[in-house]
Amino acid sequence: MSLSPSSTRTAVTRVATAVVASVFAATLAAIALAPAGMASPTAHASRTQKLSLRHTRVGNVLVDSSGFTVFRFSKDTGRSNTCMANRECNATWPALTTTGRPQAGPGVRSSLLSTITIRGGAHQVTYAGHPLYRYAVASERGETSYVGVRQFGGTWYAVSSSGANVK
Repeated sequence: MSLSPSSTRTAVTRVATAVVASVFAATLAAIALAPAGMASPTAHASRTQKLSLRHTRVGNVLVDSSGFTVFRFSKDTGRSNTCMANRECNATWPALTTTGRPQAGPGVRSSLLSTITIRGGAHQVTYAGHPLYRYAVASERGETSYVGVRQFGGTWYAVSSSGANVK
């Protein structure tokens, strides 16, 4: 049995389309899964953190050395990071870590700054006894659109200079 040239072209086109679609789907899946699998609690530990106060649309809030808003998680109890127990939480809200003693910038009380040791031996910055986090996909310094978000069983708040929640 012999195939006509148009039948052969159709069969080749179908196979090529299926291969391209499979490669494209695999690439998209790898991209989608990479941030969650690669995220670590030390994603923001490139240096000693210096917290500062920044005026935003929700009021004055703490920001990290890079100017990004830092958050506290309402589900945390005492000085413990409860987000690390959940892989997606940890990838979305990585701990704000530091390589040395965190420093107080303008408007920040150094007496409220400290650290806790988290899994893997990293040092997470705390303020007024609350572990601090960054929002992994924040793209603008001082961004506050995530303040008050309910996710992973709790609420994510920005932090004032007194250590209070900013809603």
